[in-house]
Amino acid sequence: MSASDQETPAVEAPEAPEASETDETGEIDDIEEPDDIDEAPVAGGLTPKQARRLRVAAASVLLVALAVVLVIRLASRTSVLVVGVYGLAMILCGVVIELSRNGRTRLATWLLVGGLLAALAFDWLILP
Repeated sequence: MSASDQETPAVEAPEAPEASETDETGEIDDIEEPDDIDEAPVAGGLTPKQARRLRVAAASVLLVALAVVLVIRLASRTSVLVVGVYGLAMILCGVVIELSRNGRTRLATWLLVGGLLAALAFDWLILP
């Protein structure tokens, strides 16, 4: 019998370590986060899940309110600028809803506040 015909025990390769992150002190921190991350309250007292729901609800209410204001403004004065300003504000509310659903609540809050202030400023300054 030749050496190639003989059975040799299979040698298992050592397992690669799981992905981990090293901080400044050289200690290894696991990347895995607990499953109940949405249930841990943040400094403001709301959980991240509650904050997302709150911003989605606020943006939805503002979306409906902007639609009502748009109809009222169009009834009193038909203008492309009215449609443009309120249409962009409504689109912004939709973007805020999507950002909040994807966990970008701080960015969504800033966009919502800034966008609504800009829409009110345009309404006061530009629209007749």
